[in-house]
Amino acid sequence: MKIMSAEFVISAVSSAQYPQTSIPEIAFVGRSNVGKSSLLNSLINRKKLAKTSGNPGKTRLINFFLINEAFHFVDLPGYGFAKVSQEMKRQWGEIIEEYLTSRETLKLVVQLVDVRHPPSADDVTMYQWLVHFNIPTVIVATKTDKISRGNWHKHIKQIRDGLKLGPQGPVILYSMQTGQGKDELWSTIKQYVS
Repeated sequence: MKIMSAEFVISAVSSAQYPQTSIPEIAFVGRSNVGKSSLLNSLINRKKLAKTSGNPGKTRLINFFLINEAFHFVDLPGYGFAKVSQEMKRQWGEIIEEYLTSRETLKLVVQLVDVRHPPSADDVTMYQWLVHFNIPTVIVATKTDKISRGNWHKHIKQIRDGLKLGPQGPVILYSMQTGQGKDELWSTIKQYVS
């Protein structure tokens, strides 16, 4: 997809702050260190639109980005490894749940998992939750460049098994360094924003 424009819109903690539009939204979820912000930047060919950090848990709010003045990318707070209090994790959970269950313009969730590791308990819980609420979801396995091509099949299988995807569930292998998976992910996203 040709990116004509990409701009930050707002950071929100509740539905009252969400953009009041009817355009489609694609949300990104995943563990705190899985590379959500880097993937967003990679997709839109920008280096610093979504803020990245060496410290997991940088995204603490729901960040909305307007793409081509036609749809939003929505960066949700990461779950899992962030070194924050249990209270903060609970608040993040509530923020994420409110968005995912109430946003009528949400068309697709892109759930990121680290290809190098089996899905965490948090990954499994999130995926089961998305399935329960019948939210269209695509799994993207990040950091593909960190494992050898010969091991890809084994790692995809552990993701499928861990999430109970079965053979039909799509898993897109993605590398921010090489751009692998970018066209495939855009092809999926376009089905929901066209």
